[in-house]
Amino acid sequence: MAAVGGHPAQGGGTDKEAAPIEFRRAVEALAGARLRPEVQLSPAPAPRRLAPFAWAVTATVEVDGDELADGRLVLLHDPAGQSAWNGDFRVVTMTRAELEPEIAGDPMLGEVGWAWLMDALQAHGAGYAEPGGTVTRCASHYFGALAERPASTEIEVRASWTPADKRFERHLAAWGDLLCICAGLPPAAGAPMPMPDAPSLGGVVPMPARRRPRPH
Repeated sequence: MAAVGGHPAQGGGTDKEAAPIEFRRAVEALAGARLRPEVQLSPAPAPRRLAPFAWAVTATVEVDGDELADGRLVLLHDPAGQSAWNGDFRVVTMTRAELEPEIAGDPMLGEVGWAWLMDALQAHGAGYAEPGGTVTRCASHYFGALAERPASTEIEVRASWTPADKRFERHLAAWGDLLCICAGLPPAAGAPMPMPDAPSLGGVVPMPARRRPRPH
């Protein structure tokens, strides 16, 4: 079991006791999330302008000392609700990893990356509404003092959604699985499968090979 931490924020403060009970329960649920052992979590400063209350955590996927992917998850809470969310909570995530050249050139990479996220949420039974996001392919070529580095391509998935079921630990676990998928790790033993009645966008997409470590 992976423990998580964060910084609940109320306006410009960080008084957890001043937060609504719904928000405190959400943070407690996140602390009980079960993630794959390759996912290493660290507390992160929460944004202070997106919602009255917020919590954040960063994550890396590490195997044999190599960092293969990283990302950030933020939980926002506005007791009054926001029309764009269609609710009073919102999950905001960023996930990135380096890709192998044969995968980076796939013209369907955007659709596939989004499908990985949708399938991960469905597999964990994480109910969601109003999903939105981008999948970006970023190619880097190195020159001068860095000319010896090989060209690289990263995938970056930025997404947000409204947790419709308030089972917040499921949403964190699903995001952890997305990190591992982007890192090219095979499914964990006993990993949940997509729900039988849920439409799958990515179930027929081959799992990528494990990536090489991300450059620092």
